[in-house]
Amino acid sequence: MSDKESEESWINPEQDRGWSQESYRAYMKRRDAEEEAIKKGTYEYEYGKPSDKQIGGSHYKDCVIQPVDYIVKNNLDFLEGNVVKYITRHKTKNGIEDIRKVIHYAELILEKKYGKEK
Repeated sequence: MSDKESEESWINPEQDRGWSQESYRAYMKRRDAEEEAIKKGTYEYEYGKPSDKQIGGSHYKDCVIQPVDYIVKNNLDFLEGNVVKYITRHKTKNGIEDIRKVIHYAELILEKKYGKEK
C-alpha cells in the first residue's frame, strides 16, 4: 500500500485497512480480558498459570496428583514437602540419588521434630 493509499484510508473510513469488524471485535475482547485481569491483579493473560507449566524437565507431567498440590493441600512443611517431591520423581529423574534425598529429609524430620538422632 502506498503512502497515498494509506492516507486515503484514514480519510475514507469505508475503505478496509485490514481491520474487519471481526478482527476488531476479537481485539476488543482480548483487550477487555487483559484489562480485567490487570484489575484482579493477575497476569495469567500473558504468562498462563504457574501450575500449568514445569521449569527444568518433565518428571512431574505424568503425575495424577502434582506434588505441589498434595503438599499445599496437606499443609506439609519444607522437609515433608521434599520427601513427597523426591519420592514422586525418583523413577523418572535421578533414581537412587532421589531415594537418598528422601532418606536424608526423613532423618531431618526425626531430628528436628522428634529430637532423635540416626
